[in-house]
Amino acid sequence: MQVTYTAEAQSTGEGRGGRVRTSDGTLEIDLAVPKEMGGEGGGSNPEQLFAAGYAACFHSAVKLLGRRAKADVTGSAVTAEVGIGRVESGGFGLAVTLLVDLPELDRATAEQLVEQAHQVCPYSNATRGNIDVALRVGQTR
Repeated sequence: MQVTYTAEAQSTGEGRGGRVRTSDGTLEIDLAVPKEMGGEGGGSNPEQLFAAGYAACFHSAVKLLGRRAKADVTGSAVTAEVGIGRVESGGFGLAVTLLVDLPELDRATAEQLVEQAHQVCPYSNATRGNIDVALRVGQTR
């Protein structure tokens, strides 16, 4: 693979309860362990950041493929739900559900477009075979 762009972010402090900052300074955020995981909450967490990145990337893939197919992707939206939990090995794993809303397309066309996007999206390619990713076409939140 020939790398076109490299993003760089640094974590300092307590990891999940610390701070992250990108090398260009456009993102700087305090992190907090969610209450559901025994923390105090009140800040973002790695799963939210991953969800935001995956949603944006997948949405870009949907829009690109929609334009190429001359499909009306007006009003489209993608919501990524990223769950974290214990796995059998004793560590932690992730599970993702992508909710894709394509209000101007019939269900069959929308499902086909979402499946195609899942084949080209870099996040989908990075997670394939590593974590469960469910695709749902319909209303997003």
